[in-house]
Amino acid sequence: MSDNDNGGKIFLHSVTLDLDKCKGCINCIKRCPTEAIRVRDGKASIISELCIDCGQCIRVCQNKAKKANYDDLSVLDNFEYTVALPPPSLYAQFNNIDDQKIVLDALKAVGFDDVFEVAAAAEIITAATERYLTRNKGRLKYPVISTACPVVTRLISVRYPDLLDNLLPLITPVELAGKMAKKRASEKTGLSPDKIGCIFLTPCPAKVSAIHSPIGTEHKYVDAAIAINEVYPLLLKEMKKLGAELPDQQPLAGAVGLGWGIIGGESTSLKSTDKHLAADGIDNVIMVLEDLENHRYGLEFVELNACSGGCVGGVLQVENPYIARAKVNKMKSNIKVNDEPLDDDYVKLMWDKELDYNPAMELGDTMEESFERFTRLQSLIESLPGLDCGSCGAPTCAAFAEDVVKGNAEVMDCVVLLRRKTEEIYKRMESSFDSVGFSNRTED
Repeated sequence: MSDNDNGGKIFLHSVTLDLDKCKGCINCIKRCPTEAIRVRDGKASIISELCIDCGQCIRVCQNKAKKANYDDLSVLDNFEYTVALPPPSLYAQFNNIDDQKIVLDALKAVGFDDVFEVAAAAEIITAATERYLTRNKGRLKYPVISTACPVVTRLISVRYPDLLDNLLPLITPVELAGKMAKKRASEKTGLSPDKIGCIFLTPCPAKVSAIHSPIGTEHKYVDAAIAINEVYPLLLKEMKKLGAELPDQQPLAGAVGLGWGIIGGESTSLKSTDKHLAADGIDNVIMVLEDLENHRYGLEFVELNACSGGCVGGVLQVENPYIARAKVNKMKSNIKVNDEPLDDDYVKLMWDKELDYNPAMELGDTMEESFERFTRLQSLIESLPGLDCGSCGAPTCAAFAEDVVKGNAEVMDCVVLLRRKTEEIYKRMESSFDSVGFSNRTED
């Protein structure tokens, strides 16, 4: 895990870079939504303060130099009792299953002592969201924005400070699942919580980062994360062995919880409002957030997911996200809605720590320095070609100008300006030579 010390607050990142594999191409810098990557001296680097662990660079890196750090199954050996926390998107990675039972049994077959579905916790969060919207109706800053996707929450905290008060102040389903799983396992086994390992099966790197640096809470209930694409072949093998045997692990989650694995699943489950919006894909998310800063559109609830299709589109998944989405919808049609989801204390689901604005775009340490650098920045941008070619190692001319005023790049790193400067020098030299030649001919 890479880390970022932002004002004394450590934020751990899952997305990392393997310099040995990096070839210095610029595919990643052009696709990073927060302009967090630079290429200097033939190698890429990630600006930790800007990285939101969305995994876009992992998707586009043809050299596999970008990767997500996560745990492997050996982490189970660190605990006396382990509980798997499968997300609703996990079930959609497999073919020809009508419900989650066989997947839950396979998790126990690969080494977990117990299973607690994140989808069951998601149903509690749905009920808590209903209560939050209803009890505070008319007093909230609308639209309320879901905090289920850590990429979106992190993005708002570094780029959209005006929307911080719009965030839904409830812990994520993953953290709630870990909290409830530890409590149940402790009551069942008599073990202390520190000897019980809650292991999340993650669809994306952002959720790995979120379990190490929880959002909105000081408490950590999830101990590790294993990528779905790592455990998938092991589960598939065990599922084939189980065959027609009757699974003994009974699901806790119903159709509402399973729906959280796809875009729209959270917002459409709300009965208290029909004034909601759901958007997926990081580019679409940014477009919506920028519009929400200026307009409210009469919406009461907004669900945003950085991955296309929702969590089924995570970079650590196996199945095509659109096929996976169809699988989730099919499973939902076979499963009843829980009229009364597992209950938990509503007050204890609220954040116990405010999410601060962590400006990653500041140009200086003081207002005076920022103002002076901003003036230089505007002047430099006007002198740049505006091609956004990426040859300087920055994604745009504006990003390059910011690097220069921060002292992280030189003006002549711009190949266009360097060429112009070279041409000017050549012309002066040529003019000088012509002058000397003319003078010599005159003397002759």
